[in-house]
Amino acid sequence: MHFVNLFMKTILLVGASSAMAQSTAKLLEQEGNRVIRLSRNADYSDFPVLDYHESLPAIDSAIDGIVYFPGTIQLKPFRSLKVEDFKQDLEIHVFGAINVLKSYASLLSETSSVVLISSVAAHIGMPFHASVSLSKGALEGLALALAAEWSPKTRVNVVAPSLTLTPMAEKLTNSPEKVEAGANRHPLKRLGNPEDFGQIISFLLSDNSTWITGQSFAVDGGLSTLKV
Repeated sequence: MHFVNLFMKTILLVGASSAMAQSTAKLLEQEGNRVIRLSRNADYSDFPVLDYHESLPAIDSAIDGIVYFPGTIQLKPFRSLKVEDFKQDLEIHVFGAINVLKSYASLLSETSSVVLISSVAAHIGMPFHASVSLSKGALEGLALALAAEWSPKTRVNVVAPSLTLTPMAEKLTNSPEKVEAGANRHPLKRLGNPEDFGQIISFLLSDNSTWITGQSFAVDGGLSTLKV
């Protein structure tokens, strides 16, 4: 007798080479889900992807969840930022997500979930974060609009990290002194790690969160809400 796992979901992870995406994929697969990976890094992609702004590969099944991970950390004084810097961040953080969602919206199942990755900088003012704050704030606005427009079929939520121990943040965490200084800015006195985000993303994709939509979850060690 063959048994079918009725709880299995098909989840699309975009930007699958990131440390956060890899942690999420591992957890989702442990839970019995099918994970489809898209990445410009061929070692982490199930299909060839050259650019998230161009034509994306066809997927031959319904999709129960989409997570968009691509991002940048471009920290400069406002006077040093060029208009092109803002445009570049918007292209990666926002317009890439828009193209992905437009490309696969018709495949979203009747109980689907979308998770977008924002930043603590969209919630609090931080020096040198003008470009990051602009693009992530726009992404959160998009998530709210889609959560309203796509309800009740598709839930849309946001996860907003603070500084996390990933290769993308290496310039900010590449010495014990930098790690300690960064940790001390957070009430919980440590930096984030990829597993912190895999857990909440997996929850937001699961049937345990079916009454949650249009929310931004600050996973930031208390930085955005506490002063201790």
